[in-house]
Amino acid sequence: MLKSTSQLVLHSYPGLIALVTAKDDAQANMMAAGWHSYMSVAPPIYGVAIGKERFTYELIQKSGSFAINFVSAEYAHYIEIAGKTSGRDGDKLEKMMAKWQAGEATGAPILENAYVAYECTVRDCKAYGDHDWISGDIKLFYRNDDLFEENGLPNFTKLQIPLFLGQSHYLIADNGTTTKHIQLEPENTKSE
Repeated sequence: MLKSTSQLVLHSYPGLIALVTAKDDAQANMMAAGWHSYMSVAPPIYGVAIGKERFTYELIQKSGSFAINFVSAEYAHYIEIAGKTSGRDGDKLEKMMAKWQAGEATGAPILENAYVAYECTVRDCKAYGDHDWISGDIKLFYRNDDLFEENGLPNFTKLQIPLFLGQSHYLIADNGTTTKHIQLEPENTKSE
């Protein structure tokens, strides 16, 4: 039975973790972020929640840009390391041997092993409790077309997507995962 509680309930997982990258001068960094979202399609805007104490936050504020990267399950260790270490203690990208290239639009690091990445310039930054929500105008999209079907959906025979469950556990979406297509009758598709 569902009941109310005054205790904090964090139920946003399983969820896709974004690897947020930023670079200012010679300093580059990567962090894991579970709280992120598309905010608009036209124009394309993406947002991410980042604590002010994070080194990546500092780099984003200095450079005015960042990138959102998504990696396959093969590179889920990037998520773990990026989420549990600080770039102030050394170059995380170098420690992980994570290959990257400077983004074509902003210079923000684009992970070579990402299957999708968005290169963004900062549009706005607002404080909400213990995190700031940083919204960015997507300047350039990156996608490994070999890992997607013609209809735009992931090709799960080629791509395994790690969905974070919590406490270093992941659900892997792959060709063994059940997918379900929901088809509504026309009379049930009215928009509000």
